[in-house]
Amino acid sequence: MYRYDQYDHQIVKERVAQYSDQVRRRLSDELTEDEFRPLRLQNGLYMQRHAYMLRIAVPYGLLSSRQVRTFADIARKYDRGYGHFTTRQNIQFNWIDLEDTPHILADLAAVEMHAIQTSGNCIRNITSDEYSGVAADEIIDPRPYAEILRQWSTFHPEFAYLPRKFKIAINGALEDRAAIAVHDIGLSVIRNAEGEIGFRVLVGGGMGRTPILGSEIKAFLPWQHAMSYIEAIVRVYNQYGRRDNMYKARIKILVKAIGIEEFARQVEAEWADLKDGPSTLTVEELQRVSAYFTAPAYERLPAHDALYEQHKTENKPFANWVERNVKPHKVSGYASVVLSLKKTGVPPGDATAAQLDFVADLADRYSFGELRVTHEQNLVLADVKQSALFALWQEAKAHGLATPNIGLLTDIICCPGGDFCSLANAKSIPIAEAIAERFDDLDFQHDIGEIELNISGCINACGHHHIGNIGILGVDKDGSEWYQVSIGGAQGNAAAIGKIIGPSFSSQQMPEVVDRLLQVYLRDRIEDERFIDTVQRVGITPFKDHVYATPIKVDLLVGEDGYA
Repeated sequence: MYRYDQYDHQIVKERVAQYSDQVRRRLSDELTEDEFRPLRLQNGLYMQRHAYMLRIAVPYGLLSSRQVRTFADIARKYDRGYGHFTTRQNIQFNWIDLEDTPHILADLAAVEMHAIQTSGNCIRNITSDEYSGVAADEIIDPRPYAEILRQWSTFHPEFAYLPRKFKIAINGALEDRAAIAVHDIGLSVIRNAEGEIGFRVLVGGGMGRTPILGSEIKAFLPWQHAMSYIEAIVRVYNQYGRRDNMYKARIKILVKAIGIEEFARQVEAEWADLKDGPSTLTVEELQRVSAYFTAPAYERLPAHDALYEQHKTENKPFANWVERNVKPHKVSGYASVVLSLKKTGVPPGDATAAQLDFVADLADRYSFGELRVTHEQNLVLADVKQSALFALWQEAKAHGLATPNIGLLTDIICCPGGDFCSLANAKSIPIAEAIAERFDDLDFQHDIGEIELNISGCINACGHHHIGNIGILGVDKDGSEWYQVSIGGAQGNAAAIGKIIGPSFSSQQMPEVVDRLLQVYLRDRIEDERFIDTVQRVGITPFKDHVYATPIKVDLLVGEDGYA
């Protein structure tokens, strides 16, 4: 994985010193809160409902075991014993004291980490496929490009104060596992007819108040021009993006307003001055960065381990876990393992200090000392021998990290919501917990098959509810918490924005709403058709009719007819 060079060390060290002085001045009232706010946001520090929240950058989701142990230390020493992994492959700590933040940033710097540009109107953490470098369907490893863009965008003086936050995702495989269609810029590695490597470029995707799938602006961009072309896109956005209304300031609004053809024309005009200039990537630079992402010392192993196959045959719980949580690897005899952070009764994405120390140990013993963070809020050990899978499963199960539900109903994506976030209209975590408890039957989950359920506590869509097969959005209604439901959203190559089925529901009604949606699916599906395929085939009307056919009764009074 990437290691800091002298420049990284210097800029992070200087930023920690600068920020420490800013905190000192705030605590002594030399800075007002209004003066301090932009300074702390530049370092990933938010004021939430109850305390400060610190968001730490995990570039393209890649972590060393040493870094994970530092997270465990931060959780124990400065927080309440846990951290929360997000849909941006970062980690957040929700109970931070202001005076401790300089010490936390210093601890992070010691293990080559920081919180720079995890907030603010700048280019945020570059995300990618959690299976980069090991995926069986990978064209090329996208992480060197992600790292080059990270270096280019960090402290970029021209893009420090964009109209709004800016997010870039890169996918290097045939299947999109980086959700590139809902990012400001989405890059997908492709080969042209001559076999040359380049990128398909999408622009103007995003969720929030105006969910939009990105539009193709470049069918094939040679890899050498990735940085200069992105710079041209961001320059056009920086100049013409709206600054008078924060709700209409994202690049998707600009692209929609002037049209993709006109936006592309402006980008091409800007790019004419950048193309073949200093921002053009060279073979030498790509090789320099790629050297940090060389394959580990894989052993020569058979494609199938006999004892592993025997365990699958004789142990049904293990076989179920393999089916859902073990992914194919491009190297014979190896596999990638998803450690589920979605055990029923635990907020999705949360990991305790003890669990963080444990997964760091697992990484050292089973996966060359590395872990990955998924944007579905789980963790991945990317390089595990097949022969070690049974032992790994037993250990992970003992620590609550082996729930065999990856891609199933209770693998819920969920933002922190109103329990923590001051922007939220409603709580998310209790809804996730209630639904998980209602359907905490793994046999039933395996029977209904793959289904993605995403929950956001507000329209900012940190839980990616727009692209959930079932999406749940917390809304405010006369000071009460209600929940709007959409279906038909999807990520991946067939990305789609979900459609709202009708009026909102109370929190107590939500498990029954999900149950009624599943009743229609089980009634109308064809053989092993997935939920999303059934929705796309029959439309939302049968689901809507069944959900609203009779009032949903709950113990608490929620309205004369049971609905908002």
